[in-house]
Amino acid sequence: MSEMFSYTACRQLSQMFFAVFFFHMSEYILAIAFHGSQSVTLRSLLISKNYILAMLFSMMEYIVEIVLFPGSKDFWWISNVGLVMVIVGEIIRKSAILTAGRSFTHIIKVCHEEHHELITRGVYGFVRHPSYCGFLIWSVGTQIMLCNPMSTIGFAFVVWHFFAERIPYEEYFLKEFFGIQYEEYAQRVPSGVPFVK
Repeated sequence: MSEMFSYTACRQLSQMFFAVFFFHMSEYILAIAFHGSQSVTLRSLLISKNYILAMLFSMMEYIVEIVLFPGSKDFWWISNVGLVMVIVGEIIRKSAILTAGRSFTHIIKVCHEEHHELITRGVYGFVRHPSYCGFLIWSVGTQIMLCNPMSTIGFAFVVWHFFAERIPYEEYFLKEFFGIQYEEYAQRVPSGVPFVK
């Protein structure tokens, strides 16, 4: 059990906790900045029961592997690739939020609001859903950073599947709101999530 207090564990776990804390707090602060504190709830932290279960499984995998196979966590180059993915994913997602401003919400809008505009500049010029792209990279990166092979595969599949279902649903409303303008944009720019048109 002393492996839990090793340099490897302290470094990887502190990076993980900081990444999770920064991600959620910055999401919450940006939501307040763009939408005001009256319209922001704890849901803006993006923490669901499934998310908590995934993170708990991730931590259990980490603890079991570092105790039983401590050498499996000592692949620094793999851990550093994960750290870079966390940073890149965070930058992409926050760039999406900052670019979209008030048009960005955590909950899919089913009614067009006056301030809602189609954003095609900045990161939206490269991918239609940069916040989803960033979150996918960030979430998988957290598990690579921990050298968690099962959670890496699990997070990649679950997060990809979530967005593969969410994007068509969201784009149905975007086509309703923006019509041909959105359809042309969607033909020109990829979704940002692999294998999702």
